Amino acid sequence: MAKTLDLEGIKGILPHREPFLMIDEVTDFEPGVSCTALKHVSADEPYFKGHFPGYPVMPGVLILEAIAQTGAIALLGEPANQGKIALFGGAKNARFKQQVRPGDTLEISCTLGARKGPLGFGDGVAMLDGKVACKATISFAVMD
Repeated sequence: MAKTLDLEGIKGILPHREPFLMIDEVTDFEPGVSCTALKHVSADEPYFKGHFPGYPVMPGVLILEAIAQTGAIALLGEPANQGKIALFGGAKNARFKQQVRPGDTLEISCTLGARKGPLGFGDGVAMLDGKVACKATISFAVMD
């Protein structure tokens, strides 16, 4: 059964808080399988002060972090992982296709893949207006 989460529901699963919480709402997730989330990119994001003055662009590494946090919702939503932390281990085959700017809304999805013990992978994509903005395979480790 599909689930949705508002910001408080997200905070009930993820340990991240502002200004490092990179997703605003979850539109669909199946614990242990996948998650789809939204990031409403505001002109007030703190990173826009320096990236770049006069032409603000969301840093690619923060788009990857949004993908990782989306995957972490699917992972930490499993009963066996509740109360744990998912550490972002890395990204493979990351590709950035579009700039993300103030006023944009990213639709981010991550599907969990192979896992062995506390380690695993997820395939993620961030979409902007129906087109790929970023895609990558992320790795993670679940910690108590």
